Amino acid sequence: MGMSDSVAFKTAMRRVPAPVTVISAAHRGERRGLTATAVCSVSAEPPQLLVCVNKRVRAHDAIGLAGYFGVNYLSHGQADVAHAFSSPSGAPGARFETGDWVEGETGAPLLRNALATFECRVVQAVDGGTHTLYIGEIVGMTDRDDLSLLYKSGLFSAA
Repeated sequence: MGMSDSVAFKTAMRRVPAPVTVISAAHRGERRGLTATAVCSVSAEPPQLLVCVNKRVRAHDAIGLAGYFGVNYLSHGQADVAHAFSSPSGAPGARFETGDWVEGETGAPLLRNALATFECRVVQAVDGGTHTLYIGEIVGMTDRDDLSLLYKSGLFSAA
């Protein structure tokens, strides 16, 4: 795929509405996280999720070293959290000043009042070009009935 194909691919993917998550991890007391839409269920038995994490972001190595990660599906009122975790600037831990975060049983940071949270143990890491595909077995979860924060064409909406 040439450069123009890569740009076309990214443009097309931005047009597909997707739930917004913050993928989080902690290693040796350092919390890391990123906003992501590349998350999907893998299996119900055992329950597993797949997250795609760019190899250049700080959270990538934290997930690999910790062996655990959190997936926090944002509710419609949490766009500020999505923005905080999508900005490459600032101190890595400062992102967690936005939102109400607690430490899960695995040590992964979890967002209170998220639509759903999942604590996952890494069971497989697959090279996916610019990204690593982490498959995690769910070891804890919460959920609540609310509208989901969605992302499409650079804008947030609710459904």
